[in-house]
Amino acid sequence: MLVLASASPRRRELLAQIGLNFRVLPSSIPEDVRSGESPVAYVTRVAREKARAVYTAQSEGDAEEDALLVLGADTAVVAPNGEILGKPADEADAARMLRLLSGATHEVVTGVCLLSDVAEEIAAEVTYVTVNTLSDAEIAAYIATGEPNDKAGAYGIQGYAARWIPRIHGCYFNVMGLPLALVVNMLEGMQARMGLQRRLVAR
Repeated sequence: MLVLASASPRRRELLAQIGLNFRVLPSSIPEDVRSGESPVAYVTRVAREKARAVYTAQSEGDAEEDALLVLGADTAVVAPNGEILGKPADEADAARMLRLLSGATHEVVTGVCLLSDVAEEIAAEVTYVTVNTLSDAEIAAYIATGEPNDKAGAYGIQGYAARWIPRIHGCYFNVMGLPLALVVNMLEGMQARMGLQRRLVAR
């Protein structure tokens, strides 16, 4: 049984989009950046902590009919000045983040952890995103939509903000929160290591 250790509706939608069978069991791991932590170290650590927390909780519960496989993920936006941007604390913080991204190219980094009883696999994906120069009025109007509230870097590429993104270099789905090709490769490798006969993808 594949379990997604995340409350993100976008990650849930992406896994469903590619036909995976899974359950959602969010973790409550703190997502604070540690002093001196690089973006890749940060997102992979949080992804690992999410996966481990859910795996431990499930392992201590009722026995599963299927082998337990937990997927943890965490995404961060890295501003051109190197600051790691999580979800904005409030509207003022969202405006600050959007001003940092305006008229420049930034990185979106997602850490992924796949955990089973036979192995723990960790990887990260980086995508480069270019944003047009934004006026204060455009930033204020965007914040008023409420879209930035729960998104790393205060924007969602799949929503209203798409109008300001002329190009990306790398995985589009990574910017949404889950690099699908990477995840599928990890799942297939883990399935082989676990000796699973039944596919995770519904036919």
